[in-house]
Amino acid sequence: METTDKNYKSQTIPFGEARFFLSQKPVVKKVSPEISVVILAYRSGEGIHSFIESMVQSLEKNEPDWEIILVANHFVDDGDPTPRIVNDIAQYHPRIQIVSRIKEGMMGWDMKSGLEAATGRYLVVIDGDGQMPFENVIDVYRKLRNEGLDLAKTFRTHRGDGLYRKTISVVYNIIFNVLFPGLNSRDINSKPKILTREVYEQMDLKSNGWFIDAEIMIQAKKMNLKIGEIPTVFHRMKFRPSFIKFRSVWEFFINLIWYRFFNRPII
Repeated sequence: METTDKNYKSQTIPFGEARFFLSQKPVVKKVSPEISVVILAYRSGEGIHSFIESMVQSLEKNEPDWEIILVANHFVDDGDPTPRIVNDIAQYHPRIQIVSRIKEGMMGWDMKSGLEAATGRYLVVIDGDGQMPFENVIDVYRKLRNEGLDLAKTFRTHRGDGLYRKTISVVYNIIFNVLFPGLNSRDINSKPKILTREVYEQMDLKSNGWFIDAEIMIQAKKMNLKIGEIPTVFHRMKFRPSFIKFRSVWEFFINLIWYRFFNRPII
């Protein structure tokens, strides 16, 4: 496992400064883009505006050949305004595509639906709630390309989400590395994750729940992929409570054990 140290501070670009990028209408390319950024936007609400604007500006500056897949799957009558918000955003930019369906699962189902819609040579997945710095997308992209990796990801060196989540994460990663030795990943669930299209098409992801990140890393180990990591920060969630409740934690641990012995997740 290769790592790169980087010291930086992330901050979302203010709405007014970045709005210009979403107001433009560049020519749509008919060929596959170099990079597809899958943004998981479930219940992101109005906060998704500034995150996407910052992401677009970063991509335009560093890798202009891009597409964004905004995943806004939702439950029936759940009152989530995100599908409407992302559809409004996509009207201003033809390279932003929307996946908005009635949910049949949680994060794993959302991630798979976004990856299936992506057409780029390199596929990145990141949460759209702002806890992960948008700059990390370009960071892992450069890491993967510069070092000839198959998969690159982040690991969190600082967490703003409290002692409870940090403790769960430490214990979970210890158990993961005991059950699946040899990978030596510091932070299994951290995003963004980037992989080549060839690698993605060889994977057979089954999890529809919170276990999807671990499943990616387990399959990466079995495929003997070249993997790299970079450090990042994890910001505190301010506009809604965390989705990681006791049931989610239980799902993590049960799936780890089940996958170890039966080679597939329960959920």
